[in-house]
Amino acid sequence: MVFWEGYVSDEVMGTFAPIVVYWIYAGFYHLLPPLDNYRLHTKRDEGEKNLVPFKAVVKGVLLQQLVQAIVALILLTTTSNASGIMVQPSSTKQIIQIVIAMFVMDTWQYFVHRYMHQNKFLYRHIHSQHHRLVVPYAIGALYNHPIEGLLLDTVGGAISFLVSGMTARTAVVFFCFAVVKTVDDHCGLWLPGNIFHLFFQNNTAYHDIHHQLQGLKYNYSQPFFPIWDKLLGTYMPFNLVKRAEGGFEARPAKD
Repeated sequence: MVFWEGYVSDEVMGTFAPIVVYWIYAGFYHLLPPLDNYRLHTKRDEGEKNLVPFKAVVKGVLLQQLVQAIVALILLTTTSNASGIMVQPSSTKQIIQIVIAMFVMDTWQYFVHRYMHQNKFLYRHIHSQHHRLVVPYAIGALYNHPIEGLLLDTVGGAISFLVSGMTARTAVVFFCFAVVKTVDDHCGLWLPGNIFHLFFQNNTAYHDIHHQLQGLKYNYSQPFFPIWDKLLGTYMPFNLVKRAEGGFEARPAKD
């Protein structure tokens, strides 16, 4: 029994809940005070180094979410039980399905992401749009070229859902969690007590390295684990050091 049962179908919830969660969580970060003592980049760097205005970022994210919503609604509806009655598997099985989906999504995103860096045409015309945010921030987590958004996130999510065999109801949990993790990876803040920093090596600082010039060809893994980076030699270790003027800096430890 879930709180939306009887009001909204699992398919509709699975389609729109991740979008709502994205804006709530990213909006929370956006409304925080500057928090200069916890930033990985100064507010000045954010204004000077980023190559795209905030309004364009918001429009780009909304466009990607529109495409994701259409694909998700079609996918969840066509794979649901025609009778409308869906028996949920045990909690243990759902956890296993979510772990499988995490590994599948990581695998898909690693290889597609890496190829978009290695192929000069794809990087120049598609993936470079995401890297216009040299200093990442939460609302820009899903700021991508529409083609990249479709291939990397939307198709990757669909494959993760299908391979894991999860139901639409389990998908609500998985995709909302994936969205929160992705937003956190781009938030640009190293906050004390952040559970993602405690339990995931692939975190805000890890992905910040990838957005730096020295790290463009490293730390491709997203959004959960650094497995493929470590197995295939694209892992760049880093040191998190305090800046004299306040905040932190993720410095690559590999030349």
